[in-house]
Order: sequence, then structure tokens, then C-alpha cells
Amino acid sequence: MAAITYELIKTCKQTGARLGRVHTPHGSFDTPTFMPVGTQATVKTMSPEEVKEMGAGIILSNTYHLFLRPGHELIKEAGGLHKFMNWDRAILTDSGGFQVFSLSELRKITEEGVHFRSHLNGDKLFIGPEKAMEIQNALGPDIMMAFDECPPWPADEAYVKQSTERTSRWAERCLKAHARPDDQGLFAIVQGGMYPEYRKQSAADLTSMDFPGYAIGGLSVGEPKHLMYEMLEVTTPLLPTNKPRYLMGVGSPDALIEGSMRGVDMFDCVLPTRIARNGTTMTSRGRLVIRNAAFERDFGPLDPACSCYTCRNYSRAYLRHLIKADETFGIRLTTYHNLYFLIDLMRQVRQAIAEDRLGDFKEEFFDRYGLNAENARGF
Repeated sequence: MAAITYELIKTCKQTGARLGRVHTPHGSFDTPTFMPVGTQATVKTMSPEEVKEMGAGIILSNTYHLFLRPGHELIKEAGGLHKFMNWDRAILTDSGGFQVFSLSELRKITEEGVHFRSHLNGDKLFIGPEKAMEIQNALGPDIMMAFDECPPWPADEAYVKQSTERTSRWAERCLKAHARPDDQGLFAIVQGGMYPEYRKQSAADLTSMDFPGYAIGGLSVGEPKHLMYEMLEVTTPLLPTNKPRYLMGVGSPDALIEGSMRGVDMFDCVLPTRIARNGTTMTSRGRLVIRNAAFERDFGPLDPACSCYTCRNYSRAYLRHLIKADETFGIRLTTYHNLYFLIDLMRQVRQAIAEDRLGDFKEEFFDRYGLNAENARGF
């Protein structure tokens, strides 16, 4: 039995979106789904119990950051990431590639891997395909990612071609180095920048290696959303229908719906937790900045249409007071709400797929949220 399997339950007649279920060693979760990000073995300000209460079946942690501290060997000694952070549902770890490549002034790419300096203390370090597998095998997530090269946007064609070919070679090395295929599923990452021919080549290379799942990387890196959607339309039809598809780094409500309509099953992003720390919230009527003076004497709930813990118990005036006073509890409450909002949005998306009405749901949601359906601006 493979560590990770995908069950296709239904395809939406209106849009072609997929309703499915991913089975992992630590339980199953329904798709399309949004994964809260727990970069350093914690979803910022949230307890595992709260994240479960919201309905999350899987969270993401970051290989690069956990490699730097506390170190993968220590986490292995603690019994693995699940035990270390007291999370008994599924975990996905990214490869660390995106973080390493974002250190443009501190790294050097070679065929072997990437030599870089720690952003914490300047130590000289190295991660390549084999090292990325060693780290993730020690961390023990249910789903681990192949080490890839994530080209920036914009990037010239020659660089993207070279980068895409290297990602394929690295993926093959990751497969060979993966020491725990029976209880950890390894996903490959399709790259290719904004060039359809390289997206197609990357998908062909990686699907020939028969990974248990496929991520779509190199999108949501600053390009216009219409270009991201075009690349999705090129890529997702080339991926196996019997395996999960994961769009990396996407978390705005419009992009979650648009991605689902284009056949994506899994999403993650730091957006909901990051903007919550500044007092920005997602509501059924659009973005709301709770620190604004308009809410000083507003004793109604943050979002009257939301049933989360924050909206059931606290007023806009109280939330504004906490955020203005830099109280941690305020950040916890806005974070809880934003994560709940996206997890619940995906529940609604799944329901709309089941009822063959995702296209109608998109139009209704975009209208309420203040998005233009023809040119979604998101955040």
C-alpha cells in the first residue's frame, strides 16, 4: 500500500473541479483543501487543538527553517515532527528550495545542490536533493517535497530552460535517496516559469517517474493572476487524475476558487496568518482592517455570517482595541478567524462541486466579496 493515495469522488459538471480525498498515514482529508502553514512546527499563535477545531486535516511545516533550528536530528530524536509539535493529523513539509533560492545574495547554485549562508547567523550550509531527503525523512511528515529550483518572475527563457531541466534531474535523485517510501509520500514539483513549453516538459519528465503526487511550483511569485491561471490551465491537464495536485503558495480567496476550478486539490499560504498580525481580516463581505477608527464603537461581530470562535464571542470594537494595544490575544483572534474563513471557504467549494454548481458559487462569492469576476484582484 502506498503511503499517500488519492480518491476521486466527483467531478463538477459545471467547471471540471475535483472533489476528492487524500489518504495518509495520519488520517484522510477532503479536497480541495487549504493547508495552514506551521513554518517552524507551529501555526503562528495557534494551538494544535485550535487548528483541529477549525477543521484542518493537514498542515505544512518548513524544511529550511527546521533544518536551521532546532535541527532535523533533534526532531527525529523527539519522535518526529508529529510528536514534537503534538499534531496527530497529516503534515506536509516543503523541500526548502523556495527559501534557499530566495536568499539570492547568500547562495550559489550548482548541479550538486545549493550552497548558502544561514539568514540567522551566516553559517555556510548546503542543501541538495539527497540532503533534502535526509532532513525530511528525519522530520517524518506524511508528505515530503522533492528539492527543486524555483525560478523568479520575471526570468529569461534560457535560465528557465536550464532551471527546469535541473529540477527534473534533482527529482530523480530525490526518488533514489528517499529512505521511507512506505510511510512517507514524496511529491515532485512541476516548474517551467511562465513558459508553456517548459511547463509541459517538466510535467512529462516528472510524471514519467511515477511520484505519488505532484505540486505546481513557481507560481504566485509576483506574476499577474491571469498569467498564473494560464499556467495552471497548461499544467493540470498533464498531471495524473488519480494523484493529488498541490498549488504551492496560494491563499487569497479568489485564487483558491480559481485554482479549484482548474483541477487543483491542495493549497497553502502564509497570507491569512501574516495579514492577521496587522489586523487585516477576511470576511464574507471582503477585506476588513479592524484597526480602522470606524470600528471603535462597533459592538457587532467581526463577520455576522461567520460562526468561528472569534465571531461568536468578540466584537469589532474589542478586536480593534486589542490590535491597537499590540495585545497578543488580538492577533490570536484575527488569526483564528482568517484561518477558519479559508478552511470554511474550501468546505463550501467542496459542497458546490458535489452539487455541480461551483461556477455559480464563484459568481456569488465574488459579488459578495467585492471581486470582479472577470479580473479578480484578490489582496
